[in-house]
Order: sequence, then C-alpha cells, then structure tokens
Amino acid sequence: MTTLLLTHPACLKHNTGEHHPESVSRLRTVLRHLDREEFHFLQRDQAPRATHAQLELAHPTRYIEAIEAAVPAEEGQFNSIDGDTMISQGTWEAALRSVGGVCFGVDEVMQKKARNVFCATRPPGHHAETAKAMGFCFFSNAAIGAIHAVARYPEVKRAAVVDFDVHHGNGTQEIFYNSPNLFYASSHQSPAFPETGKESETGVANNICNVELAPGSRPKEFRAAYEEKILPALRKFNPDFLVISAGFDAHARDPLAHLRLGTQDFVWVTEELCKVANECCDGRVVSVMEGGYDVDALASSVAAHVKTLMRA
Repeated sequence: MTTLLLTHPACLKHNTGEHHPESVSRLRTVLRHLDREEFHFLQRDQAPRATHAQLELAHPTRYIEAIEAAVPAEEGQFNSIDGDTMISQGTWEAALRSVGGVCFGVDEVMQKKARNVFCATRPPGHHAETAKAMGFCFFSNAAIGAIHAVARYPEVKRAAVVDFDVHHGNGTQEIFYNSPNLFYASSHQSPAFPETGKESETGVANNICNVELAPGSRPKEFRAAYEEKILPALRKFNPDFLVISAGFDAHARDPLAHLRLGTQDFVWVTEELCKVANECCDGRVVSVMEGGYDVDALASSVAAHVKTLMRA
C-alpha cells in the first residue's frame, strides 16, 4: 500500500473572482508540484461526487438545498454568501468532489487499498458550520469524513480531526462539540478570523482541544503546542481514524496571517501525527487541504506534507 492522491478537474472550476485569495491558482500550482518525478510512486485517482446522504452527516437538507439553489445560472456570474465566500457556476460540483474525496479516501484506507490519502481539492471546509457557509467554505469536508468513518465502519468507534491551519476551524468544532466519540484539535493564530477557538472551549467530553498562538509565533511555540497539549490529548482520546485538516497558511510567507512557520515545521507536525496514528489506529490517515494563500509556499509545503505521508 502507498499514499493515494485524490483530486478532480471540477475543483479547478470553482471561480471565486478576480483577486480572491482562495483562487484556482492555489490548486493548479499544488498539482504541478505533485506531478514531479519525485511523486512517481504516488497513487492517483479522481475524487467522486459526495452523495446527499454524505452531506447530511453534518448538514441539514434545507441548508444543502439552499447552497445548490444559490449557484448562478450562467458562467461568469457570482452569488455571495458573505464578503469572502463566493459561489460560481462551478462551485456546486467542486464542493461535492471535495466532500466525496474525503469520504472515498476513508473508504480506501479502511479497505486497505491505500496506506493514507491526501485530498488536493477545493473549496476548503473547516469554517462551514452545520447550517452556515463562511470563510471560503460551504461543506465541512474533514468533519464529514470523520463522521463517515464512524457511521460506516463498526471498527471505528472514535474519529479525530487535527487542524494545523492558521485559522480556527469553527465549523469542525461546532459539528463535533456535543459528540463525545468525535475529537477536534486546532492550533491557530489568535486573534484572527473567525475569532473562535478559545482554550476554554473544550466540548461536551473534553473532546475539543484548542491552542491559541499569538501573532508572530515561531516554530518553538507551534511545536510546543503539539508536544505539550495536542498530541497528549489526541493519544488520550485514542482515535480509530485520524483526519488532518492540512492548512498551510501558518507559513511565514502567507499574506492572510502572521505566524512564522517554514516548510520543515509542516513536515514535523505530519510526522508526529502519523506516529500517533500508527500507535492508535493502524496508521489510518486522510489529509485534506484547507488554507494557504501564498501559492508557492502552499505548493512546496503540500509537496513536503505528501512526501511525509508517503514515508509514514
């Protein structure tokens, strides 16, 4: 078994408009990096469409229908959920592929067809709450993947999402908060959008673990967050499946935040999370791309992250 890369051309057709940070160039540049010779042995497949039943693992039918109804009829038109979250003609299909890729990745890992999975898809998902799109996100991709693992596979009693995006995944936290068999951990800049993720927010059964990092925090503070808080909490939860919300906007070159990480820090945190997965859940990991808005820093960080998954 090896690492599986899941993506789909539809994810390149989610148009956010000129000068939007969550642009198609992000994914296009990532995929160019992953086409290099060093990824020759990376297994590849297309992300399938999510079913309505999969979307309903985290979102009510009326919300799903409202997102679909907001899709404009003509190419080049846009509807906006808010000032940041834009819907174009290609958004619906891209969003379905983003959710479907995570669920399919879970299936491939559980059926031992892949060691682990990276989903190179967009739009991202960790800001999408049960019935609210925001922060470039429509459906909660990582959360749905974790719930899918628990719902479909009897051997998966507990699933975890660990999120190293620079922004707090308020959507994942809101969906998991009252479910003791679901665990969410996040390291994130604070203060920063969406102004959630206080360390006092611990969930119904201490199943939420937030670590706030001050603007300007460097690798020392980031690594301490994991060594002292997140990794011990994750081991204590002892998940049967691990989903990674892999955002790379904590990179020092990212324009939307102010942490000071480098590519090697993403390698380190990936190694540490894979170690826990090897200890707790037979290495079962699906990683899904979240943020990262300097396209070159994003692409090099994703490449390093995927190389680390391939070695896990």
